[in-house]
Amino acid sequence: MELLLLLGAPVAGALVLWLAGARRSAPELNVLFSAATFGAACWLTARVISGGPMLLWREQFLIDPFNVFLVTLTALVGLTTALFSRPYMRVEAEHGRVSGGRLRLYHSMYQLFTATMLVALTTNNLGLLWVAMEAATLSTVLLVTLYRTPASLEAGWKYFILCGVGIAQALFGTMLIYFAAERVLGAEGVTALLWTHLDAVKGQLEPTVLSLAFVFLLVGYGTKVGLAPLHNWLPDAHAEGPTPISAVLSGLLLNVAIYAVVRCKVLVEGSLRSMLPSQMMMGFGLVSVLLAALFLWRQRDIKRLFAYSSIEHMGIVTFAFGMGGPVANFAALLHMTVHSLTKSAIFFAVGHAAQKAGSQLIENIRGLVTISPTIGWGLMLGSLAILGLPPFGVFASEFLILTTAMKQQPWATPLLLTALGIAFAAIFGKVQPMVFGDTQARRLPHPPALLPVFVHLGLVLMLGLYVPPYLAGWYRDAARLIGGP
Repeated sequence: MELLLLLGAPVAGALVLWLAGARRSAPELNVLFSAATFGAACWLTARVISGGPMLLWREQFLIDPFNVFLVTLTALVGLTTALFSRPYMRVEAEHGRVSGGRLRLYHSMYQLFTATMLVALTTNNLGLLWVAMEAATLSTVLLVTLYRTPASLEAGWKYFILCGVGIAQALFGTMLIYFAAERVLGAEGVTALLWTHLDAVKGQLEPTVLSLAFVFLLVGYGTKVGLAPLHNWLPDAHAEGPTPISAVLSGLLLNVAIYAVVRCKVLVEGSLRSMLPSQMMMGFGLVSVLLAALFLWRQRDIKRLFAYSSIEHMGIVTFAFGMGGPVANFAALLHMTVHSLTKSAIFFAVGHAAQKAGSQLIENIRGLVTISPTIGWGLMLGSLAILGLPPFGVFASEFLILTTAMKQQPWATPLLLTALGIAFAAIFGKVQPMVFGDTQARRLPHPPALLPVFVHLGLVLMLGLYVPPYLAGWYRDAARLIGGP
């Protein structure tokens, strides 16, 4: 029942909002269905905590410590983003940027996008995982192109083509895994793609086929993660789509894609009994961190700036999972959590700032703390958090990753520190005048409600000071499941 409600609520929401998404009550319906999804996620999490991992619906769905906390995180950020999109999209409609038909498309596709991410996280079937990732691409293409401007249409096509090519590579990798599994498990049909079946016999799978499969899977799903040099779609999609979609793309979709990569890594590394998958992930992760840090200096659009920040942090997560081991995996999972919460909070603040300034260009946004203190302080605190200043949770996860790298991969530590230093200078140098710079604009009489921003930042602050025992338990169990050296 919990899983049925978890997956059924957003699907039902998509159908209802396709019919009623243009009405004035549609934002509240969007929040209602997102709240139902979050409630089901909490219910499912409680069952896993009390009863352990679950195989459901003829073993087609698996709930274990690795994916259950991601399910809860996805539902939480989906709910807070729906709350943020209520006032944001109403302002967009008042300014004539979206019509009633496009609002219906926005609300229905938002729920469908949530459903596809939750299916990808909970399925036990690698084939269904691929289908869900492709469905997530198709639904978000419609959201990225919502404004129908030349720039948004170009961004949508770039996203569709690059991620379409990437997901085709992932399909070929999935077929290779099936080819290797069928020789061991027999002609079981789709059951040969069940992750639990594959994990049980991973030591018997053909290493050569699995190593080739992982190359395609890493390139394919790595495109969705935004790993360099496969990242070109991400800055445009974030900059040209509605800001709530930028929040869920950075905060949720990238997590789901890296989850798919790590699931495949567990199988392939167990078959190869070598470090090839880990070395590939560390390589892609390190290149992404370095490249994103350098590109941050060139950005003039505030949403593109934080899009490149997402590439940087996904590179850090990929590098940590590549190192493997209990501490690195724990740190990577913590970093996924705090990055999702922090980056979505930043996009919430950026969305309102761009609306008030009438521009996304950094040079046109000045003196936010004077115009609207809630926007200004939300953006500044979010920026400090994502830059890894203590006592926020990003500092804790990056500290764990760096100290582990000093022991396991000392050659990479100076490169990571250099990239983090460059990113800090680039982002802080651009955000500081936006928040505290001189402005001739008058203070807003009615500051926007930014409760989701400060809720997220409060959670990130808590995770930097104290990780609740049940959450630490999830991370430790998931870290052991992922394994590594």
